[in-house]
Formats: sequence, structure tokens, C-alpha cells
Amino acid sequence: MKNTLRLLGRFVLVALALVMLFAAGRWLFISPSLDRDWKVEHSILPEIEMEGRTVEVRNIRNFRYHDAGEFDANYYDRTFRIEDVESVWFVLSPFRDNWRGPAHSFLSFGFSDSTFVAVSVEARKEVGEDYSIWKGLVHNYELLYVIGDERDLIGLRADQWDDDVFVYPIRARKEQIQELFVAMMRRAQKLSESPEFYNTASNNCTTNIYDHVRELAPDAWGRFDWRLLLPGYADELAFENGIIDTELDLEGARRVFRVNDRVATALEDPYFGMRIRRTSAGVP
Repeated sequence: MKNTLRLLGRFVLVALALVMLFAAGRWLFISPSLDRDWKVEHSILPEIEMEGRTVEVRNIRNFRYHDAGEFDANYYDRTFRIEDVESVWFVLSPFRDNWRGPAHSFLSFGFSDSTFVAVSVEARKEVGEDYSIWKGLVHNYELLYVIGDERDLIGLRADQWDDDVFVYPIRARKEQIQELFVAMMRRAQKLSESPEFYNTASNNCTTNIYDHVRELAPDAWGRFDWRLLLPGYADELAFENGIIDTELDLEGARRVFRVNDRVATALEDPYFGMRIRRTSAGVP
């Protein structure tokens, strides 16, 4: 029995050592790239040009989804005036019903013409790849900022994947919101020229949002928190720090700002963003 346990212990140690060597090899010898056989939804990067108080964004993703995973790959271009950026919203989509831990989060910016554009930090996947928390720890994906229409980024998760989607208003001054928008545009453009690896723990969707907010308001958040590693709880962290603009308690906010019931009926509405926010924005 002792010999069996000793052999089992050695086997576990050898297995751990091999895993660590594999991870170290990928960290040391693999470089991020812009040139791979990307999945269609990640194949075209946004292109950003900034001049004065305007931001021109090309390749804003606006896929339209059908049954059986089929979609039409559409993009459009738009020029934004920075003074037209009026609001920012925190979008959270947990992957599972029974545990909020794994999740995707992103920001969406509202403009004076009642339109919204989302910025989603994602793991850029190649053809044949699926997302894995574990693979994301060992330089398996590049980092990508998707700039997309809300019909795409919210509709995909709420209508096609049937994941819960929460769209929370963020409490911030207009000047801060505009600075945040500019900072994310600059980051997106930098990644289109100098790629980085995605990392499940340190360079993911929620940690990038955290870094952007910390740059603008260092006192708004405390130190690094475990809920950044389990982003399904990121709304709890934002709520505790007074970032979510509501007088409701957390559970009340989760009920009110869950948009799934409104997404399907609003997908063809030209004011999709306002329709899914009707509870908070006063839209009937």
C-alpha cells in the first residue's frame, strides 16, 4: 500500500512538473501574432483614427444571427464626436445558471442620438478553437477589442445563446465617460498594431475594464479583488463601490437590469438600445 501511494505521489509530481514546463515553454517561446487563421467573428479588427475631438471607427461589427448558428457577417463605419458620448453601461453575462463565477463582461457607450456602441474585450480564437479557461492561462489566445453594435454583442448572448444579460448604468461624470471612451479606442487601435496574449487571470475582459476605470478614477475601486477572477460577481463589486447608478439593492438591480425578456422583441427596432433599457431610461 505504501509503495502504491509513493508511486502515485511521484506520478502526480511528474505530471505537475510537465504541466509547468509546458506552460513555461509557451510563455517564453511563443509570441502573439496578428496573422493566424481566425474565426470569422474575430477575423476583422476595428480600425480607429482620432483627430481633434472626433474618432473614426471602421469595422464596427454588426452580425445578424439566424438559427443553427448561422449569421450574416456585417460591418459598418462611423465617426463619433467625443462630446456626443453621454453614458456608459456595464454589461455582464454569466455563463451558467447555477453559478455566477464564469462570465463575460463589456462596456457599452450611449450617444446623444440615443444610439449605443459596445466595446468587448475577448479572447481572439482561431478556426477550430473554442474558449477554455485553462487554455487561456498559457498563451493560447490573442487579446481582441471587438467594437460592435449592441444588436450583435447583446443579441448574440441573450437571444442566441440564451445566457442571462444584465445592462447596468454606470455612475460617472460625462467628462470621465468621454475619457474612458477615448482610452478604449486607443487601446483597441494599439492591439491592432501590437498584439498581446489574452490571459484568463490577468488580461481578460473584466481586468481590462478595471484597468481603464482605475486610470480615470483611482479611488473609485479598492485593491485587486477576487471577483475580477470570477467576473460573474463583478456586478457585486461594482455595486459595493457605488459604480452602478441605482438606488436598488443588488438583487433588485439584477432583476430590473436583466434585459433578456426585452431583447427578442427589440432586435428589429431602430432604437434597440433604448428599448432594452426601457425600465431605467423611461421608455414605454
